Amino acid sequence: MYRRRFLGLAGIAAVTGVGLPVGAMAGGDPPPPVRIGPGAPKGPFSVRMPVPPTLRPVARTDDTDVYRLDVLAADLELLPGVRTSCLTYGGGFVGPTIRAREGRRVLVTYRNRLPEAVNVHLHGGHVPADSDGHPMQLIDPGGQRRYEYPNRQPGATLWYHDHSHHAEAEHVYRGLHGFYLIEGEDERRYGLPTDEYDVPIAVRDAEFDSAGQLVHGDPAKRNVILVNGRHQPYFPVAARKYRLRLLNSSTLRFLKLNFGSLPVLQIGSDGGLLPAPVDRTGTDFPLAAGERVDLVVDFSGLPVGGRAELTNQGQYTGDDRVEPVLRFAVDRRASDRSRVPAVLRPLPGLPPAAVHRELTLSFDLNGTPTGLVNGLPFDPDRVDQRIRRGATEIWTVTNGDRATKYGPIQHSFHLHLVQFRVLDRDGRPPLPGDAGLKDTVPLPPGTSVRIQATFTDHLGRYMYHCHMLEHSSAGMMGQMEIVD
Repeated sequence: MYRRRFLGLAGIAAVTGVGLPVGAMAGGDPPPPVRIGPGAPKGPFSVRMPVPPTLRPVARTDDTDVYRLDVLAADLELLPGVRTSCLTYGGGFVGPTIRAREGRRVLVTYRNRLPEAVNVHLHGGHVPADSDGHPMQLIDPGGQRRYEYPNRQPGATLWYHDHSHHAEAEHVYRGLHGFYLIEGEDERRYGLPTDEYDVPIAVRDAEFDSAGQLVHGDPAKRNVILVNGRHQPYFPVAARKYRLRLLNSSTLRFLKLNFGSLPVLQIGSDGGLLPAPVDRTGTDFPLAAGERVDLVVDFSGLPVGGRAELTNQGQYTGDDRVEPVLRFAVDRRASDRSRVPAVLRPLPGLPPAAVHRELTLSFDLNGTPTGLVNGLPFDPDRVDQRIRRGATEIWTVTNGDRATKYGPIQHSFHLHLVQFRVLDRDGRPPLPGDAGLKDTVPLPPGTSVRIQATFTDHLGRYMYHCHMLEHSSAGMMGQMEIVD
């Protein structure tokens, strides 16, 4: 079970897009569809997709918004008619959304009401080291910790989640995640869809037992796709443009999402807006675990009563079937003054790089599977790189698991503290999903990606790791220290 849980060795290809044969899973068949509720299964699109509520500050000053958020257990209805035990921020399977503003500080006090230690990492955040959610900086049961988020970065779709070492995968799997949206100073003048037409959507996989409880076991058996914590929900929309912020909040699975024939413009990625919108109508959106994509989707061509679906391809091992995961139901017309300008946010320049580094992510599969970076498992007492504050560096990150006794293994690289630019992949141009500022990139087996980042402002120790969280839980992390 340890091997299956942390490596997905019985079905790692299924959840990461690597091509193992169907027979790599027991019996050679995909998992059966989930039975929803204690009786006969209900049909798809029978429940409404919830939108995570926006957290309200408990206090405000001239330059700071102050929040309080409890970490607690809750029994929630993820499947219709069934209560599932979850770990939550604030009582929801997707925690409340924090909407911040560029240049305006946020302070969040997290209070731990669970019987086990937790912490919080602001994924994509440019924050002080003691607020980054280092895996060893824990909030003990009954304790609390205040995190400072300066928001001195461009507007972007970020998310917060647990990062406590050895437990991060199970904690996030059971619900410890939520959105953190920074509104950029430039976004106010662009006229993009706002308010109820700006919707964060977290998509991820899960497995449930016969009693409707989450099972953190073999990843290949996670045969349920949840959208904001619901299985195959519908979402009522007006016949107009929406800004949809998609997050792959899976701990392992890679998604391949598609909006069909709906007009879709990509306006942003992990680190915020692109220089210009890109027409992505009819194309797939491959998302590694932890990646985000910011889209404007236009429903104005549909009549009232019209339907459209968001689908995912390749849910099971060796299977390329297309599965509907969310239905959009047009139930009204509405005025629409929003627009998508031809020019958005220029990318920052690429200063000369003073240092070039090489990293290899891989597994030691002799005995208990252990994640490695450059041949070493994570050690909180070891600093793997010391980086001068203000330095620009180029890193070549390689997936060393082209061939293992269990087949090729996918990885997903995440860098804390800073956003980076993808320069190339194996010497070839970046993929469409590499566009813009990034903090998370997929690494197919045996491939390399070159990234460039500038390490400004904050001193201290920060992480980089595989964001397939079962892999980081097993030790596939490194530690850098920013120094003067």
